Amino acid sequence: MTQVRSVRLDWSGEGLQFTGGGLSPQTPALEIDGDGSAAPSPMLALLLACAGCSGADVVVILRKMRVKLRSLAVEVQGTRRDQEPRRYVTIRFRYRMAGDGLDRGKAERAVALSLDKYCSVVHSLAPDIAVDYDIELA
Repeated sequence: MTQVRSVRLDWSGEGLQFTGGGLSPQTPALEIDGDGSAAPSPMLALLLACAGCSGADVVVILRKMRVKLRSLAVEVQGTRRDQEPRRYVTIRFRYRMAGDGLDRGKAERAVALSLDKYCSVVHSLAPDIAVDYDIELA
């Protein structure tokens, strides 16, 4: 069954600042700032969405592998074109993780499954964006 998601942003009346979120009352509000001075810009929000989506996938996948995850940090770096549209041309993930039962093979498998199969945000991006990653185990 097709799922339709809806969001709404309301302009604050100042600069390029917007507040909003999902249309359901349970969804917390968030701020987006086109200038990136008072809140994440739309392009930073996209990188945050990539990190959150993939990070959640990795947690779920490692749980299924019976890894007791102690920590996970996901850093995402995007490189944008110089000319309009100034979209991302490369996105690089860095996963830092530690856990009981975690080894390089399990970490690589979890990240690869996230980025190649499960991460809806990454798969919503243009297919010509180069996506790369590295993993640090603690």
